[in-house]
Amino acid sequence: MLETLTFVWDYMVPFLVILTALVFVHELGHYYIARINGVRIEVFSVGFGPELLGFTDRSGTRWKFSAVPLGGYVKMFGDRDGSSAPDSDAITEMTEEDRAVSFHHKRLGQRAAIVSAGPIANFIFAIVILTVFYMTYGQPSTVPEIADVAVGSAAEKAGLEVGDRIISIDGRTIDRFEDVQLIIHTGLGAPIEITVQRDGAHLTMTAVPEVVRYEDRFGNTSDIGRLGVRSEKRVLEKLGLFQSMWQATRSTYDYSMVTLKAIGQFISGARSTREMTGPIGIAKLSGDMAEAGLMAMLWLTAILSINLGLINLFPVPVLDGGHLLFYFFEAIRGRPLGVRAQEYGFRFGLGLVLLLMIFVTWNDLVNIVGRLV
Repeated sequence: MLETLTFVWDYMVPFLVILTALVFVHELGHYYIARINGVRIEVFSVGFGPELLGFTDRSGTRWKFSAVPLGGYVKMFGDRDGSSAPDSDAITEMTEEDRAVSFHHKRLGQRAAIVSAGPIANFIFAIVILTVFYMTYGQPSTVPEIADVAVGSAAEKAGLEVGDRIISIDGRTIDRFEDVQLIIHTGLGAPIEITVQRDGAHLTMTAVPEVVRYEDRFGNTSDIGRLGVRSEKRVLEKLGLFQSMWQATRSTYDYSMVTLKAIGQFISGARSTREMTGPIGIAKLSGDMAEAGLMAMLWLTAILSINLGLINLFPVPVLDGGHLLFYFFEAIRGRPLGVRAQEYGFRFGLGLVLLLMIFVTWNDLVNIVGRLV
């Protein structure tokens, strides 16, 4: 019993705090832009299923927390349910006044803006967190100057030497050693062109990082690329407001690209799907970060917010990207897809999302059991 309470307090509570914040921000993006465009909001829910607590505001919106905390939704006037699928029966019986506040009677551009607002809110939230992080704690970085080259490594074979300062990789300018790590780790052994500064001259050479199995301090494992170099000059610089905003935006973009690259590797088979993490794995990581301190937890919140924004843009019905896909077809055809086609699409998307949830949860359980054996 004590172990169960400890698990709930150490892992589930931090996870639910982070998830609740991310879901609230995401749905608030939908809600805010919908209200700007004159849509009546019936329900704003954090979580699914039976209501635990809530209240109704003066505009008639029911704000509530629901029993299953894995997500949330904004139900707009004209929706059949929280997935924003149209309620065909209700729509046909609407008066002109009803149509004026119905989501499905808004112009295509307005609907696309409302749907896009959720993921965009997550990206903005990540930028805000990282901006505060860089201003208060500082941006930790390492000078991209090579302090050590491992014997027999890809770096040694390519001709890299101690004292070389890495200027660019595959044409991308390198400002910090962390940029090098990000590119190498996610490259999974793909050949790269490295330009270094040596004795005042710029030299370009080709390296083929090796792929190794890496285990972090929390016991999570993944395949990464390894070049075989190390840097030692660490700096921690507190940035001003505008510089923090710029670096936060850049970091959000970089992590988005890394995530998309990893997803492409999962799809192509270059990276094992066993590395995919579900709710249990994220809960464990949330607890680990909470133990590491507030700044670590804030950093994780920003990264998860970026991932939530990206995932919701995937062109899968039920997700925001699925709605945008329908709107794309509507723009081409000049009229919306049929109600039946949309319903089948939502059913397919829901089934796909549920299968993915089952798969990643199974991964989490297998990984946890594997560590215990």
